[in-house]
Amino acid sequence: MARHSSKHPTELELEILKVLWQRGESTVREVRLALAGFRDLAHTSVMTMMTIMTDKGYLKRVKKGNKYLYKACVTEKGTSLGMLEDIVERAFQGSTMAAVVNLLEVGDVDSAELAELSKLIKKKKGEVTV
Repeated sequence: MARHSSKHPTELELEILKVLWQRGESTVREVRLALAGFRDLAHTSVMTMMTIMTDKGYLKRVKKGNKYLYKACVTEKGTSLGMLEDIVERAFQGSTMAAVVNLLEVGDVDSAELAELSKLIKKKKGEVTV
């Protein structure tokens, strides 16, 4: 049975996007080299993935001389927020509270991060009118 297409990047697509978000416009070779430290992929595999990502609208490709340069068409923030909204909806029945509680229970949060969270909560309280 064929796998349903996701509205979010796959694990490898996300790794490629992270390289492009960090480096900016890059060739397939440059992306493959950036991934090589933790993911050993053939040049043709990376090229195929980046072509698929171009077809999906994640990347834009421009010919420059004898090579193609790729750049991300989606932002890091937009992508991560979309993925987060999806996981909150699917895993926590849309409850932001349940998601935050679970994150706090499983994650290591230091005092500086807790102080920042406290500020965000106070700000959010000010935005809510009853």
